[in-house]
Amino acid sequence: MRPVTKLQKIAVLLLFVIFAVTFLLHYGGPFNWNIAFFLLGCPMPGLTTKHTNVVFLKTHKTASSTMQSLLFRFVERHNLTMAFPKRSCGLQFCYSSFFSPDFVHPDTLPANMITSHMRFRKTALQKVMPEDSKYITILREPASMFESLFSYYSSYVQSFKEVPDGSLKTFLDDPLRYYGPNKGYSSYAHNTLTFDLGGENDRPAADVAYAHDFVKEVEKVFSLVMISEYFDESLVLLRHLLSWDLEDIVYLKINARTESSKKKLSPDLVAKIRSWNSIDAYLYDYFNATLWVKLSDLGLDCVAEEVKLLHQAQERLMTTCFGRESPMERPGSQIKDSDLRPWQPSNKVGIVGYVLPENIDQETRALCLRFIMPEVSYTPKLLRSQLQRRRQSLQNQTTVKPLSSGTLSV
Repeated sequence: MRPVTKLQKIAVLLLFVIFAVTFLLHYGGPFNWNIAFFLLGCPMPGLTTKHTNVVFLKTHKTASSTMQSLLFRFVERHNLTMAFPKRSCGLQFCYSSFFSPDFVHPDTLPANMITSHMRFRKTALQKVMPEDSKYITILREPASMFESLFSYYSSYVQSFKEVPDGSLKTFLDDPLRYYGPNKGYSSYAHNTLTFDLGGENDRPAADVAYAHDFVKEVEKVFSLVMISEYFDESLVLLRHLLSWDLEDIVYLKINARTESSKKKLSPDLVAKIRSWNSIDAYLYDYFNATLWVKLSDLGLDCVAEEVKLLHQAQERLMTTCFGRESPMERPGSQIKDSDLRPWQPSNKVGIVGYVLPENIDQETRALCLRFIMPEVSYTPKLLRSQLQRRRQSLQNQTTVKPLSSGTLSV
């Protein structure tokens, strides 16, 4: 028998590694995935304790509702506490005022996470959130974002309502003719990302120094600035930042508009939107570039492999919930189940939701609901669950500390 050469040994070893990686990735599970990443030479998050204290600044029309839903599930699954707005603030922390500790439902403190819409002010957040909280937010390309804002809030924003023909093009031909900082809901009409982040959204476009300084300020505060157009890649960075498992970042997209509600933008309109929202454009361009620096540091091949695994997990989830690999989306007006019906901003804009098969069992339904419930349904559900847990915990103590008066209504 001829002796086995060194080259043959290497070839056999490589075949074994390829087989092992394929097997482990296919069958999933955090342990198997981490072994596979190790064999591929990729970094392996999730081997240390998961980081659970997070401040997520929920910006407007940036896929932030999908991200909020993901964080709701994480909190619920790990028995953590989400800080919610007090009842008089509604679903937002009394937006568009700067965040204040007074806006927080007192019986949701101390909290691990906070996600509802607010106007960012770090000094105020530090008074209610743990010192080791990671600050995260998300941005979207300004042209597509502003088109979405104009469509979504056309019946609310005074500056948009004053446009004679109600068209985005007419508004952008002369935005100062319609816009006024003191008009109703003006924060949605000019540099909305900047406003949400606590910046001065009405600074003139020529003030590039302000935009530069503001970007540096944001970069100093936020450990991760996600990009909506690269949502999955951003989630990979989130997973590594927080040492989470891949199961923790599986999601289904929610709060999306119907295709008929979306308007195609010409290059001229794109340029006008970016000019009108120049600080937002500066923010987006900078953090889009830094996102890819971070992804490159992680290894683009490794990122692509994680995104592939995420998509496979989503397909399995959709098969479990819908019996197929594409969800059953419906316009909100066609959804009878109130738990699944998303809020509709007006009869001109359709927001889609999901319909579960009628023959689904209760355990699977409960699982799937957590992925497809809109904010208007999930928020009160999670709040009630937390308040009940808090009440039970207090009852189990020898000395029961009474809840704040009048705070158990949801």
